[in-house]
Amino acid sequence: MKIQVDKSYPMPCTAEVAWEFLQNLEAVAGCMPGAKITERVDAARYKGTVTLRVGPATMSFRGEVELQDVNPATRSLRLLGKGTDSTGTSGASLSLAARIEAATGGLCALAGTSEMSMSGKAATFGGRMMNTVADQILQQFADNFAGQVRALEAQRTAAAGGAPAPDAPVASVAPAGSRELNVLALAWAIFRNWLRRLFSTKAA
Repeated sequence: MKIQVDKSYPMPCTAEVAWEFLQNLEAVAGCMPGAKITERVDAARYKGTVTLRVGPATMSFRGEVELQDVNPATRSLRLLGKGTDSTGTSGASLSLAARIEAATGGLCALAGTSEMSMSGKAATFGGRMMNTVADQILQQFADNFAGQVRALEAQRTAAAGGAPAPDAPVASVAPAGSRELNVLALAWAIFRNWLRRLFSTKAA
């Protein structure tokens, strides 16, 4: 089963700051709910885990992520990932092309196109449900990313001798995997999707 997602999220910082943060794969992984970098193989390859919890069910994937095609001129890069779950019954691979786009007011946007392939038990959830799950995860990732680049921008402003905004958070990058998936929001999205399919089936 394949899932393709094309999204763009506004960021509260300049394109230069967002691009600087995007190249830090370990920090970016810390923005992904349930993700954790466990080993740096070399400058472009990392090993890690991704854990997804939905109610009492837990799926934990272990695999490798590779950073490719880093292009400072276009502020773009590509991530390739693959892994299997701890039971060996599911597999997943991901290709993500991400870029930082300039926006009005000196701000920017984080844009990306990703294609995920799933096999085994993970593929039995169905395309519509997995798309809903992917949307929820990406939104939380974008929110976490925005919080980190806002803090990084405040840090850069302070270092340059300017005064950061009063409500700017203290600049810091939380350890990878410290943020968990918002299970309530995800469960509600899945339940809503199930109701929609149920009633559409009855109407037919």
